[in-house]
Amino acid sequence: MEAKKMRLNKYLSAAGVCSRREADRLIAAGEVLVDGRPADMGMQVTEENQVICRGVAVKLAEEPIVLAVNKPAGIVCTTAADEPDNIVDFIHYPHRIYPVGRLDKMSEGLILMTNQGEMMDRILRGSNYHEKEYLVTVNRPVDLAFLQAMRGGVPILDTVTRPCTVEKVSYNTFRIILTQGLNRQIRRMCEALDYRVVRLQRTRIMNIRLRDLKVGTWRKVEGEELRELLEALK
Repeated sequence: MEAKKMRLNKYLSAAGVCSRREADRLIAAGEVLVDGRPADMGMQVTEENQVICRGVAVKLAEEPIVLAVNKPAGIVCTTAADEPDNIVDFIHYPHRIYPVGRLDKMSEGLILMTNQGEMMDRILRGSNYHEKEYLVTVNRPVDLAFLQAMRGGVPILDTVTRPCTVEKVSYNTFRIILTQGLNRQIRRMCEALDYRVVRLQRTRIMNIRLRDLKVGTWRKVEGEELRELLEALK
């Protein structure tokens, strides 16, 4: 039987190396070899080809891995080995995995890590309106005007944020649910309204909740929790 062909960027994504977009960047930069030669953009491969990315042989992942990680402040959501505080080295998981999206360095809380590139792409796609929930403490009292402004949409990064759910939790803390992921979105929204974020913690991504996971630790997403996530991504 002829081996099934797959576009190289999809192959790298399915193998847990990176997203398709990042794969295209690596291919264009000449960091991917197929059978000893620099790969071409858009080429197709099979499992019979020898694929090497950044000097490491790549094979399709046999078992899906999804981890829920409680990222501490100070850890960077990148796979770059030249970043001493990268999350891959911090987790030190025995199989190749990478973070789904980002939490900026000084933010903390839930980040998913996986070897499933397709899953990552679907979670991150803004058009899918997947929810992410955060608990945010700011430097001064949360009042009604602030809540209404945050809910209605705030002008940042040459756009206006989507309407979102925001509720006051305490004197200077609020809970917010976003369905988009602009760069440093919550911090920028607060700054635009003359507030400064003191602490930012993500507590939920879709159906995956932080729960009582301790800072700096992780757990496997499996069973019904994983089935519900995969169903929502169909």
